[in-house]
Amino acid sequence: MARDDTLLAGFDRHVAGASPGQLAFVAWSITCAGLAGALALYVVLTPGFAASLFGGGPAAGYLLRQIVFNGLPVVFAVNLTGLWLYARVARRAGRPLAALALDAGLRAVLFVGLHAAIYAGAARAFGSFGGNPSQAVGAVGPTLAAAATFGNLSGVYLYATAVSAFPLFAAAVVDRAGAPPLARPLVWMIPPFAVAFAAYAGVVSLVAGRL
Repeated sequence: MARDDTLLAGFDRHVAGASPGQLAFVAWSITCAGLAGALALYVVLTPGFAASLFGGGPAAGYLLRQIVFNGLPVVFAVNLTGLWLYARVARRAGRPLAALALDAGLRAVLFVGLHAAIYAGAARAFGSFGGNPSQAVGAVGPTLAAAATFGNLSGVYLYATAVSAFPLFAAAVVDRAGAPPLARPLVWMIPPFAVAFAAYAGVVSLVAGRL
């Protein structure tokens, strides 16, 4: 299937025929870029956060620990899964719409499940949540319930995974429409994708909050 040179050619070039190591490198690069962008937006949208972050207090160290031990593993795992599914579609080993549905489900499971595992691990290793793994896991739902609205850092992690979701979304839309991919530039898909991903983030937060 032909691709739009401006948006999907790069994914095809670096993902479709990539070895596991190359795919992991691309996922890592997207993870770092996504976290940087989402974190910058979070700092701008959160009143007083920038002042506390650059005020010389403990906020910067806390943020770094959160990103390293929580954000990077979660976002990397989700992005790697999304890229792997897209690689299958790009190699014509899977249907775009089915792959998109599977991707949406796997993203939610990984996002919630890895948070639970990391929280429980932090309780055991660092004494977080009073050293109680059950209490740590119980905190996952209320924490992720605010992810869609950037209520805490979980929102940074959730939106940092958006980049790896776009290629499958674009491929599924093109496949569903039955139109040649180059009929019009794929840049037109960015606004509907942003709306769709925001809605998806809302559903993930809503479901997680009820766990």
